Amino acid sequence: MRYCPQCGHAVNMTTPPGDNRVRAVCPSCDFIDYDNPRVITGTIPLYKGKLLLCRRNIEPRLGFWTLPAGFMENQETTSEGALRETLEESGSVAICKQAFSMISIPHINQIHLFYIAELERDDFHATEESSEVALFDLKDIPWDELAFSSVTKTLTLFIEDHKNGTYGFHEDTIHLNNAYDLNQ
Repeated sequence: MRYCPQCGHAVNMTTPPGDNRVRAVCPSCDFIDYDNPRVITGTIPLYKGKLLLCRRNIEPRLGFWTLPAGFMENQETTSEGALRETLEESGSVAICKQAFSMISIPHINQIHLFYIAELERDDFHATEESSEVALFDLKDIPWDELAFSSVTKTLTLFIEDHKNGTYGFHEDTIHLNNAYDLNQ
């Protein structure tokens, strides 16, 4: 940010009093821009034991498979956002069952939260955001064609929990040196 969204004055990059981070601060009106992480929320949609994946029809990672997920909007809960994204990306109506994974990706200022969800029926289709939508047996997940490391991590944890027959809540971090989320 170069100019204050309140008054239009050029901002200074400085640490405000009582803070511990450099922020854009307006010397004219004292506005402080708190640039905080974005929340991405989505589902692990299941139908009769199969997993629904969407092939991305948009950048980043055009053509790769992913779980339906996207940026949470203002004035919605994380589960509402996850269900909205599932509908937008797959045309499917789902029901959230439980929060499953929360993955921090600090180098891109994002937090990814995935819910286990059940599809009400096998009604899904390609959308503007997904060129293809398909159900996969868990043994047939296209691991080499997954779009994001947060999706790979979430599905790996899901498969482990599925084998154990219980599903917990998992928190993890993906660092730049082991991620392909650079443009997420």
